[in-house]
Amino acid sequence: MTRQATSPLVVLGSGYTGRALYGTAMAAGWPVCATSRDPLNHLAEIPSDQRVMFDLEQRSTWENIPPDADLVWCFPATPLAQVQTFAKTLGATPRRLVVLGSTSAYDVGHSQEYPPPWIDESAPIDLTKSRVQGEEYLRTEYGAISLRVAGIYGPGRNPLDWIKSGRVGSSRRYVNLIHVEDLATICLLTLDKGKPGESYNVSDGTPRTWKDICETAQQRWGVTAAAVKEDCSSGKRISNAKLRSELDYRLRHPDLYEALDLIESTHSPS
Repeated sequence: MTRQATSPLVVLGSGYTGRALYGTAMAAGWPVCATSRDPLNHLAEIPSDQRVMFDLEQRSTWENIPPDADLVWCFPATPLAQVQTFAKTLGATPRRLVVLGSTSAYDVGHSQEYPPPWIDESAPIDLTKSRVQGEEYLRTEYGAISLRVAGIYGPGRNPLDWIKSGRVGSSRRYVNLIHVEDLATICLLTLDKGKPGESYNVSDGTPRTWKDICETAQQRWGVTAAAVKEDCSSGKRISNAKLRSELDYRLRHPDLYEALDLIESTHSPS
């Protein structure tokens, strides 16, 4: 999507998602900068005028953020006291702020219901978690738009590798996923169309059990699941209906298995 506003965009944090967001914004013609605690080494491939030193724990770096920039916050919003102090420096500038959270914010308690019920943005969240406290502070006090993001996958972060290594195993647990390319585009769309102070679930809308994924991995790619401790939890089923209806987003990678085919054919060693 092309840029609809003139404010520069600053990506706070340049991990896996932040780098994908930077690349997507650049390709779409957005004026964008990426941040790092050590930009010279960690962002060497990015032009020097688009690199910004920023560290939430070093107040001297906060003034490096342009006062008129829109922000996408890509790392956990914690600790709360530091988040609150930094947020106060943002002032009353009419900037847009998007904060990437996690669907782990949702508190499902000790429910034994199976399959688990669908979870939308009205479900209770766990405010005992420090990052959830930070996300909610930014949302309620500064009008940040909160994206509660499912498990992120894509090139370099392949669920088939998780299965091979034993990070996950065949179980009845439901998992919700989103391709990093979709997430990056959703971040840009949210800046333009999202409502300040709102929350949106970000997933492909098709929860699957690890048992189903492992069986498909064996059938289609010959990937055998490593033996792991049995996981009897039910997981969650995350609804993305609000994302699709209010932001009118159409997924680029709606089918996990087609996306994995593309990753395997494009990015796997020959």
